[in-house]
Amino acid sequence: MALSIGQKAGWGLADMGIVVFVIVKQLLIVSYLTTYLGIPVGIAGLVTTVVLIFDMVTDPLVGYLSDRTQTRFGRRAPWMFVGAVVMALGMVGLFMAPLTATTTIKLTWVIAAFVLATIGFTMCAIPYGAQAGEITQDPRARSAMTGWRMGFATVGILVGGAVLPGLAGAFGFPMAALFVTPLMIGAIWVSLWSTRNAPRIETPASTGFAASYRLVFTNKAFVVLALSYGVMTLAVALITAGLPFAAAYLVLDDGQNALSGAAQGLSVLSVLFGGFFVGAIISQVVWVLLSHRLGKMWALVVGLSGYIMLLYGLGGVLPSTNVTIVAGLFIIAGFTNGAYQQIPWAMYPDLMDVTRAKTGAAIEGAFSAIWLFGQKLANALAPAVLGMMLSRAGWQETTEGVIPQTDQALDALLLAITLVPAGIMVLAVLSLVLIYRPMAARTLA
Repeated sequence: MALSIGQKAGWGLADMGIVVFVIVKQLLIVSYLTTYLGIPVGIAGLVTTVVLIFDMVTDPLVGYLSDRTQTRFGRRAPWMFVGAVVMALGMVGLFMAPLTATTTIKLTWVIAAFVLATIGFTMCAIPYGAQAGEITQDPRARSAMTGWRMGFATVGILVGGAVLPGLAGAFGFPMAALFVTPLMIGAIWVSLWSTRNAPRIETPASTGFAASYRLVFTNKAFVVLALSYGVMTLAVALITAGLPFAAAYLVLDDGQNALSGAAQGLSVLSVLFGGFFVGAIISQVVWVLLSHRLGKMWALVVGLSGYIMLLYGLGGVLPSTNVTIVAGLFIIAGFTNGAYQQIPWAMYPDLMDVTRAKTGAAIEGAFSAIWLFGQKLANALAPAVLGMMLSRAGWQETTEGVIPQTDQALDALLLAITLVPAGIMVLAVLSLVLIYRPMAARTLA
């Protein structure tokens, strides 16, 4: 049965709620710990990494259990319904750490709430990814679905990266987090309602835990694609973790350009994410059409190549006093990032189909767990890498927001958000063209 536009859009809507937390953990945690709680940047990065590594441990279990769940609402919906609430409550608690407490108490509080939020995130994200392989086996429909997904995800990026920091400046982080929780929960719940009549596999998988993951790893093309996606994500996560610092220290608005008023009224970070939002929204139809015309892999290579050039250009512009020029580059960044966000998610369910067709095992949850494992590993490593680079360069923590930093520290920050991620993306492109392409040609033939 062909999916309706409402079902395609409804599936994509869930990611708007999920991505808010993704951006919070990538963009705000290290900055929040360092800038507002006064935690040294090296410790802040390490703590974030440890929690995100724990988050990865739960993925295989949730994937396996969601494959074996049987309810009248299907295998995935109950997990997402409850997970949305757990994720949102954990995120609110994370930003309620007592400012006057000792460093140990602050860290304990943040870690406990962060762990709770990541458990809720896993309960949403793993079944959500599995749905992409369940509700349709049409590759073109998947491209359209992921186009909708990225469009809604971009709104989530805007909320997490611009709206929430803006609200935090006005009302404080706890209230800001509380304000956005209805959107997070509502997007996931409305998505479940919109797709309630979409095709789904009702019968729970009978494959055991170890056997399920052996089947996943016998699909070599999928494994290479998941690893490549993890490499791309490391680059993006490194940029995202460094952006709050870059907005504060590398984009110094001089009040003499078109967006100065917006930068002063909303914050530089909000203006940059606004530009990113515009570029990402514009890109969605383009990447769907290019995927149809060039094939998904080559469309992705085009997008990543553009991203690499953009990062090199950004490295030549920063530091800058012209927020308008930097915001323009962020429009391009949003456009190229659209390929990273959209296309791989349309590629990996096609490889799920191969295993199901050959073995009869409906283990989409296991595939989704491994798919997100690489992404989560990258997200876990990025804060530690950023913290290590800045700490080695002498970055100073503070509870005052912005303080003077040495030229060496600022150079390390610039390197961490431009040339280093550009080099990582070059590796991802090479792995796609030289390793994944021939494997996929044999697997999908």
